[in-house]
Amino acid sequence: MRNRIQLLANELKRLRESSLARNAGWMLLGQGLSIVFQGIYFVLLGRLLGSTEYGIYAGAVAMVALLSQYSPLGSQLVFLRHVSPDHRKFAPYWGNILITTLGLGTVFIAVLVWVGPHVAHSYSHKMLIFIAISDCLFVQLTGSIGMIFQTFERMRITASVNLLINFLRVLLASALLWHLHHASAQQWVVAAFVISGVGTATAVLLVTRNYGKPKFSSQLLKDRSGEGFVFALSSSTNNVYDNVDKAMLGHYGMNMADGIYTMAYRAVDVCMIVIIAIHSAAYPRFFRKGVEGTVNTYHYAIRIVKRTAPLGLLLSALLWLCAPIIPHLVGKSFGESVLALRWLCLLPFFRSFQWSAGDALTGAGHQNLRLRNQAFAAVLNFAENLYLIPHYGWRGAAWSSLATDGMIGALNWIVLMRLQAKEKASLRAVE
Repeated sequence: MRNRIQLLANELKRLRESSLARNAGWMLLGQGLSIVFQGIYFVLLGRLLGSTEYGIYAGAVAMVALLSQYSPLGSQLVFLRHVSPDHRKFAPYWGNILITTLGLGTVFIAVLVWVGPHVAHSYSHKMLIFIAISDCLFVQLTGSIGMIFQTFERMRITASVNLLINFLRVLLASALLWHLHHASAQQWVVAAFVISGVGTATAVLLVTRNYGKPKFSSQLLKDRSGEGFVFALSSSTNNVYDNVDKAMLGHYGMNMADGIYTMAYRAVDVCMIVIIAIHSAAYPRFFRKGVEGTVNTYHYAIRIVKRTAPLGLLLSALLWLCAPIIPHLVGKSFGESVLALRWLCLLPFFRSFQWSAGDALTGAGHQNLRLRNQAFAAVLNFAENLYLIPHYGWRGAAWSSLATDGMIGALNWIVLMRLQAKEKASLRAVE
């Protein structure tokens, strides 16, 4: 008995002294509170908009998201890769993020506002300009700043900014529901635009106060644009199979189906926050371990997936069991979201494998191989949806999502295992 107590005490001490556990704890605490706020937010927004208007909003956001991921052109991941080993490089790499995001983001806003109404007649120019500015500029800058604090392993600040934004969204949705009872998608995006702006301004202020002003270097922009482009392609391909199905549902005018499917997908996203917290804390370490090769990142990926896979399986079971709660919370018009969530419930389990191996590849400098896997999956996902969505609506989208996430997880681990085996063989040959 004493031995067991001593072992437990040693384990607790080890966790307290572990910076990974501490950073994951901060992310989990902040994001745990964010789960509460996001849950309240989705309930309020579902009741405020209803399934059809919510579907219009979700489809427009998904369409914008297909392009907005390119605004930073991977500069935030370039920052993480090069500043993690040497924090003195902060200022020019922070300037690189600002130049890239503001420049490309402005171009994308113009393109989306012009093209959007031709993609789906439900999207007005006014609605799209507010969504595009929020997503191409505000959201991308806030996300990049979160990665800056992640680089310095200041997860508490990253979690606090996310918590603030979710809290403000809850207040906004509550106020609109109280005064209007029902709102259109266009009314909501105009109001939400203000919240995104406040969040970005707060994040910029925090990073400036903590680490100083940016420096702008055209040479750095030129030198790192190729590497950033590879990161951006990787982010965008991941984004394609997450959002193309929602954009396509909107294109075909299936706005109610889009609302039903997206509400279920959002429930999965809320549950994923727990796993995201662990990966956010571990991500900078993959880069540091990757300096010494794939073997190190491979073993670290195994350590991570041993924690996240059982957790993903537990979350999948909870999603299945709790799915019937959705229509009671957000309204009867979302009744089919129960079945949609039960189709999608395995995504947390699949993504625990996908992200652990993918982060190991990226950390070891093999982002191009991760990109190849994701690009293949994105093309296949799009091709599947071209057939499945017109014939089966949101069900087709759900089937395609499950197949895509499962396939990427398998591909990432196959590539990672082959690379570490090859590296081990090379080391033996040298010895």
